[in-house]
Amino acid sequence: VQLQASGGGLVQAGGSLRLSCAASGRAVSRYPMAWFRRAPGKEREFVAAITGSGGDTYTADSVKGRFTISRDNAKNTMYLQMSSLKPEDTAVYYCAATWSGWGPEVPYKYWGQGTLVTVSS
Repeated sequence: VQLQASGGGLVQAGGSLRLSCAASGRAVSRYPMAWFRRAPGKEREFVAAITGSGGDTYTADSVKGRFTISRDNAKNTMYLQMSSLKPEDTAVYYCAATWSGWGPEVPYKYWGQGTLVTVSS
């Protein structure tokens, strides 16, 4: 499985961005997936997860109500719609996939290369 994250960039506080994660590989549309982020000088942080079918999602409290995770299995692509962005959302955002379990605590086996989101104040 290969994951390619894109869509990052520079945005002003209060703005919006949509990240995409294109997945390739056998049966990848069945894999639960997630977004994580790593801010400068901080540890990696879970952002949101989605089941293979897309029927269930889980979003971290720090972004709940502002970020929405979704996926289009016909396109083998996962998304993260981010709105009301804050400077503290500045980070490299990574997409990840696993074949067993889902949510913030499971060990994700496959990782994308990351896309940088910078929110200016």
